[in-house]
Amino acid sequence: KSWVVWEEEKAPDVVIELLSESTAKKDKEEKKLIYQNRLRVTEYFWYDPFDPEDLAGHRLEGGVYKSLTPDAQGRFSSEILGLVLVRWQGIYGDEQEPITWLRWATAAGQLLPTIEELAEQERQRAEQEKQRAEQEKQRAEQEKLRAERLAAKLRSLGVDIDDSLL
Repeated sequence: KSWVVWEEEKAPDVVIELLSESTAKKDKEEKKLIYQNRLRVTEYFWYDPFDPEDLAGHRLEGGVYKSLTPDAQGRFSSEILGLVLVRWQGIYGDEQEPITWLRWATAAGQLLPTIEELAEQERQRAEQEKQRAEQEKQRAEQEKLRAERLAAKLRSLGVDIDDSLL
């Protein structure tokens, strides 16, 4: 999704630029200077999805971007978001084979779910709720049958049963 500064009335705090072969040089040089000098974007990351090793991060300090150093796992921290940017390998979108792509995670390594993962979690939660409701319905039916059998037994013993209690 694009950020339109005049609609948002401020520059973004964080930018992740996805590089392509045709724009990589411009993104790393010209756009970086625009984000630094004109928009004053606090954190700027770039990533080349066709060359997963080409991942870099920069933080605005004293009006100039300083290169960020990845941690021991190769993750870049975003102070603004309180998250880490990680390379993750897995199935994404319509891809059939695992690819390397970027994900946000907590400092402890817990990945933030994608929209698709959130939808799947919700689908599973709804399915579990449906199963729980079905089990409750079956339990209620069994309880009703047990009460009806007990009432029939009491009637056979001559006890007058108020059917409105069943």
